[in-house]
Amino acid sequence: MKNRDSIIRYYKSGDNGALAARLIDLADSAVKGRPYTVSEFVTPGAVQIGETINAHVSSLFLRTDGGYKGAERVKLCFVRDDYDGPVPTDITACRITWDARYRLLGHRDVLGALMSLGIDRSRFGDIIMHEDGAVILTDTALFPYLQQHLEKIAMVSVTVSEVPLTSIPPRQEKVKEIKTTVASLRLDAVVSSGFGISRTKAAEAIKGERVRVNWQPAKGPAQEVGAGAVISLRGKGRMELVEITGTSRKGRTGILLKRYM
Repeated sequence: MKNRDSIIRYYKSGDNGALAARLIDLADSAVKGRPYTVSEFVTPGAVQIGETINAHVSSLFLRTDGGYKGAERVKLCFVRDDYDGPVPTDITACRITWDARYRLLGHRDVLGALMSLGIDRSRFGDIIMHEDGAVILTDTALFPYLQQHLEKIAMVSVTVSEVPLTSIPPRQEKVKEIKTTVASLRLDAVVSSGFGISRTKAAEAIKGERVRVNWQPAKGPAQEVGAGAVISLRGKGRMELVEITGTSRKGRTGILLKRYM
């Protein structure tokens, strides 16, 4: 496709050049004759790459499917504009249950159990936690393997069953609005205010590659961020810099943040 090299070069600066190349190859397969192509499960950052690719190919349109409304990790579908048939994404909802007394099991425990089985992260999507279990959106072909091999999570016995995708309610996130001021729009200052940690710890997290901006690795504590930036801190969640509200009398910059709990 045209602009292939420039797209890869742009995303390579954020360590996503290889992913951009794979998605371009996927789109090219549809351009060259396949009615549609479907990716593995990808992050919201990969969706941005898919949208960039789609903007350069007029004969395709982009769909996303994570198994339920509001899914964060989804599959990308590049579909020819002259094709109006079904686009199967082969997603199954896998219900994991355990004794309700073990409520300390969390998202990290479930994710760790899946990774310990040698399952690549691209084979499954969102993990939705409940008090007595979780629902994992997986490749349909992976489900029998999970039924056979996923027996325990953090030493707690679990059972695996399939549930209809239609039984999963739309994702609803708790949002906390934060109106504050910062000395500047440097990333470390915004991370400090939004996540309630010291600026020193914010800088350490950024240098430790625990912070992402718009799903790309942060460039450094001094990186400037603007309205619309989505910032995530591993272990703390993510937030959006919604608006720059002005300058205070003391010269500080007012910002409005939305933190997703």
